[in-house]
Amino acid sequence: MRAANMILIALLLLLTTNSAINAMPDSFYQAMSKMRPENTICVKNYDAGASFTESYRDFEHLERETEVVSRSYNTSNNQSDLSRGNASLEVRMRSNVKGKAHIAWQSRDIMPDQMGRHATYSRASEDLTGAFNIEKFLQLWSNSTLGSMSTDWLACS
Repeated sequence: MRAANMILIALLLLLTTNSAINAMPDSFYQAMSKMRPENTICVKNYDAGASFTESYRDFEHLERETEVVSRSYNTSNNQSDLSRGNASLEVRMRSNVKGKAHIAWQSRDIMPDQMGRHATYSRASEDLTGAFNIEKFLQLWSNSTLGSMSTDWLACS
């Protein structure tokens, strides 16, 4: 009797294990095995008219350190206030990657023109593939005046 109970328990465990394995369709396992690693960050500061994207795909190795500072200094609606609308987006990034990288940023006028479009001041995009190190510092400021702190965001260096 005891041997029969042991065989019955073993048979029950075998059937339970097989049904758990077959619980998902084959397409699920195919999709899971084709997933590629991806790591993306996108930051927008509408007061500065600036955006930044850092994206890594299909990587075998990724070490990254990204620090983003997004500020809006004075959001008053007073038209006579010369410091109105001062904002910034600053990014410090360091990465060591073996795979694909996409790094992009843009700076636009925060005020639309007569057609409702925002003029693009600058735009940059990099697409990299292979094993490489990236180290960048981006500083995008809007509406800097002589009386306020300003940086030359398109310096000749």
